[in-house]
Amino acid sequence: MKFFTYIMVYRRFLLVVLTVLVLLPLPIVLHTKETECAYILFVVAIFWLTEALPLSVTALLPSLMFPMLGIMPSKKVASAYFKDFHLLLIGVICLATSIEKWNLHKRIALKMVMIVGVNPAWLTLGFMSSTAFLSMWLSNTSTAAMVMPIAEAVAQQIINAEAEVETTQMTYFNGSTNHGLEIDESVNGHETNERKEKTKPVPGCNNDTGKISSKVELEKNSGMGTKYRTKKGHMICKLMCLCIAYSSTVGGLTTITGTSTNLIFAEYFNTRYPDCRCLNFGSWFTFSFPAALIILLLSWIWLQWLFLGFNVKEMFKCGKTKTVQQKACAEVIKQEYQKLGPIRYQEIMTLVLFILMALLWFSRDPGFVPGWSALFSEYPGFATDSTVALLIGLLFFLIPAKRLTKTTPTGEIVAFDYSPLITWKEFQSFMPWDIAILVGGGFALADGCEESGLSNWIGNKLSPLGSLPVWLIILISSLMVTSLTEVASNPATITLLLPILSPLAEAIHVNPLYILIPSTLCTSFAFLLPVANPPNAIVFSYGHLKVIDMVKAGLGVNIVGVAVVMLGIRTWIVPMFDLYTYPSWAPAMSNETMP
Repeated sequence: MKFFTYIMVYRRFLLVVLTVLVLLPLPIVLHTKETECAYILFVVAIFWLTEALPLSVTALLPSLMFPMLGIMPSKKVASAYFKDFHLLLIGVICLATSIEKWNLHKRIALKMVMIVGVNPAWLTLGFMSSTAFLSMWLSNTSTAAMVMPIAEAVAQQIINAEAEVETTQMTYFNGSTNHGLEIDESVNGHETNERKEKTKPVPGCNNDTGKISSKVELEKNSGMGTKYRTKKGHMICKLMCLCIAYSSTVGGLTTITGTSTNLIFAEYFNTRYPDCRCLNFGSWFTFSFPAALIILLLSWIWLQWLFLGFNVKEMFKCGKTKTVQQKACAEVIKQEYQKLGPIRYQEIMTLVLFILMALLWFSRDPGFVPGWSALFSEYPGFATDSTVALLIGLLFFLIPAKRLTKTTPTGEIVAFDYSPLITWKEFQSFMPWDIAILVGGGFALADGCEESGLSNWIGNKLSPLGSLPVWLIILISSLMVTSLTEVASNPATITLLLPILSPLAEAIHVNPLYILIPSTLCTSFAFLLPVANPPNAIVFSYGHLKVIDMVKAGLGVNIVGVAVVMLGIRTWIVPMFDLYTYPSWAPAMSNETMP
């Protein structure tokens, strides 16, 4: 018995040692560059899937093992760890830091919820819309952690209103103390450094390396141990939790910067196919926004029907007197918005820079008309989305936010300096260095597969799949990715599969985008389990949900997501990239039409 106890205690250590030793005959016996690279790929994949080592530590293994096995020199491997992706990430984190510091995210979320009204169905849609919008620009994890306290306050107020009606028989709610609002006290001031250290935004919260912020432990106290007066109250709490979790994930699909998996794919694709120049912020948004919008609306209908029933007549009944619960919701949102006070100069400047960054991204190379990048025609392809991100990111460190004053010996208060919108210390506390290393390791792994010839070997072995219908290949790869991402980190999943799916597309003479786009989008569909991604874990920690609730709800959203992606790749995405023709920018293939 003691022996098994020791095994359980040191299981991660044993897994690391046994993996390295058990797979060692592969490079020793066969001793080819392909098998040596495959050995490294298997080791890294096992460590990423089991998290025997931290994901970012595992990502450093290619820099150690490639030079030792003679696949790539150390200098060349090291250069893969810092790419255009990292510059784009830095600019996006500057924006996210300022948005959270000055509470602009709360103003946007609350205003959107106030617009849609307080009917439970429309209230849910309002939360989903505002959460998805924020997730387009912020980390999915941070978005869920920021919006969930507001949704929790509304849910608790509904339960309190029901209890009050039962005890006092009141027919009109005149505003009671909102205990639910106490769960997020940072609304009146700036986020503290301690909170920022605990909740780091990442462009894509579908990143399991961070897991759950410790902040959640402080915020969930009102959710735990709640006694629901009615079954409907409990269902509303479940609905609020899941709509926040799922919409924070769906919103990240719409922009290249919305989630780390999108960024990893874009960098990998542009590196492998540099002559394509078809993927940028504008083109990604054009094809992904309709898909995300459809998924969001269908998910809203599914969740509404699953927990509260979908009564269309009730939803669209005009002029109906508001119930006590609806007045309670309206009061909570109104109080929360009033706490923010009038919009401040710092929020306005952050919003201006936010809009400017989006406009510059869209207009750089929109495709249907010449963009501003045409002004630099002497250097085509030099300016990228990261150029815009860095330009706007630098402005956050330059634009004054407030004056710094000191008191002179005579008692006079004088200004001696100014504080910018964000400081380097604040930026550092938000910057996800672990993700930067993880993504760099993925790029190094892809380069190693290319250098060793493993990518071509995989492509040749997968070429018999060309006899299958292309839509079936896409469906199989999408379902495989969706299943794997439920138990593995999303960045790790996409990093492992890209070097496999690209050679597959080339081997069967299919436009690589035809297979890679659906697989990339499906990597974000981790809806089934609390541990599948951080937003799921955050909302689960509030105590309203059981695992079976998430499985039932998530299964439906997964099916919706895969179905919409399959629909999109066969309809509106096709003409954008001419997917039915094998492109000239793909390696060593002639232009020909797919069977």
